[in-house]
Amino acid sequence: MLTGLPLLLLILAAIVFIVLASSFWKVHPFIALLLASLGLGLAAGMPAADVIQAINSGFGGLMGYIGLIVVLGSIIGLILERSGAALRIAELLLKAVGPKRPALAMSAIGATVGVPVFCDSGFVILSGLNNALAKRTTTKKATLALALASGLYTTHTLVPPTPGPIAAAGNLGAGNYLGMVMLLGLAVSIPAAAAAYFFACAKGKNIEAAESGQEPEENAGLPAALPSLAPIMLPILLIASSSIIDFLKVESAWARWLHFAGHPLIALLAGLLLAFVIFRSRGRAKLTEWVGEGIRLSGPILVITGAGGAFGGVLKATPVAGMATAWVQNGEFSGAFFLIIAFLVAALLKSSQGSSTNALVITSSMLAPLVAAMGFDTPYELALAVLAIGGGAMTVSHANDSYFWVVSQFGGIGIRDAYRTFTIMTGLQGLVALAMVLLLFWLKASY
Repeated sequence: MLTGLPLLLLILAAIVFIVLASSFWKVHPFIALLLASLGLGLAAGMPAADVIQAINSGFGGLMGYIGLIVVLGSIIGLILERSGAALRIAELLLKAVGPKRPALAMSAIGATVGVPVFCDSGFVILSGLNNALAKRTTTKKATLALALASGLYTTHTLVPPTPGPIAAAGNLGAGNYLGMVMLLGLAVSIPAAAAAYFFACAKGKNIEAAESGQEPEENAGLPAALPSLAPIMLPILLIASSSIIDFLKVESAWARWLHFAGHPLIALLAGLLLAFVIFRSRGRAKLTEWVGEGIRLSGPILVITGAGGAFGGVLKATPVAGMATAWVQNGEFSGAFFLIIAFLVAALLKSSQGSSTNALVITSSMLAPLVAAMGFDTPYELALAVLAIGGGAMTVSHANDSYFWVVSQFGGIGIRDAYRTFTIMTGLQGLVALAMVLLLFWLKASY
């Protein structure tokens, strides 16, 4: 099997093919991703049977994680839009931040929700607000989608109790210093989210996003604020409570039940059932019709997302992770240079296999034996090492990342525009995060 520079060039060629095929040659992304997955595996020297297994495992594995979440979130979003609840929430947001700053509202909401909730789930839950705000303001839907996506993405990779940063902290020996990781993570998150917000405002206004939102039923009127918020807030609160229970390591019968209820699948199902109760006055037939339409809307998103998982599955089957480990272990790195190396290894893993959480976990596992030797032994320094890896795990989101497809499809952003905006924006966020980590390291070293 290929290794070293030839493998990296092959992976780069596969990514370029996906971009060209889906953006310029107008090949459906599903087909482009499958062809790239098959071509990469065979060209890398994998046995044909292993290539097929990696494609099936990647597709099925990702569907097992996000498939039902996407379906349930799509149904909830459509019910909120058709019932007028999303428009009511949009009005509340505009009153809170002013009609001239809806993108700022979405960025702040995303950054808040992204702490306890996976960004995929958070974007699915909240994407209906983009459609509603776009109808209530002059802000482009793409701007709102990018602002929401960046807010979620920032805290998802940098601030515990999201699983990725928690696992990285545990691997590096900072498990007892999560308070420090959270504090510094928030300090790094603010400029990273701010840079992405200004990028979204500058680039999103030039994109015509596809209209996926639905108008409320005619003469239905808008529901009250609390019923409008409840189907969104219930899943978020359940997921957040589960994360807090895990963080505090509470072990009791009620904690186990709360952990069960806080799984994104159960939490979203609870939100959907609550929506049925709240909007039962619309009639059972109407609700059933909305459920069917929500399922149909989720179909294209699922197949494209699954194909991205297939591409990631083939990448994981290559020796790229082992290559990164060898490069680090054979080097002489210390201080700020070690933080840069940690960032680059996580960025390589993120770009090659798609998952930010996996990049955080794998990179921290690889670097764990080296941390003490590099002089990182205080809570402050260990927290910075976690955040350097987190910044790399943001860099960059593209075709093999489920979040890329969730943002593109739910945000109505074309594939070519998504590469030009969302992918570049995630790279910008990662670089800003790295700059902040190095600045904090320099400030500590100066005293």
